[in-house]
Amino acid sequence: MELIDGGDRSCGDLLLVLAARSRALGRGTIRLLANDPAAAIDLPAWCHLTGHSYLGRGVNAQGRPYFDVRLSNVARTTDHTQPWRLDPEPPRSHHREEHV
Repeated sequence: MELIDGGDRSCGDLLLVLAARSRALGRGTIRLLANDPAAAIDLPAWCHLTGHSYLGRGVNAQGRPYFDVRLSNVARTTDHTQPWRLDPEPPRSHHREEHV
């Protein structure tokens, strides 16, 4: 399990860190330590948006809140600067049909 200490970062900053780490790992489980109360709302929403699995939250032995996420290797990617927005779809190629 990958551990990310989000400290006192705001939830937007937490999503930036989580999105970058999820792209680097590709799959596995991440435990995110986060003090921001909005994390309890925003992290499950981000998982729903991307297709990762939100496994739940808890409190560690030091009394710090944590959130567990299982990464999916087929998740949708998010914008690198705004992880609450999906990357735009890649452009489709336009092939002309030739008529004989």
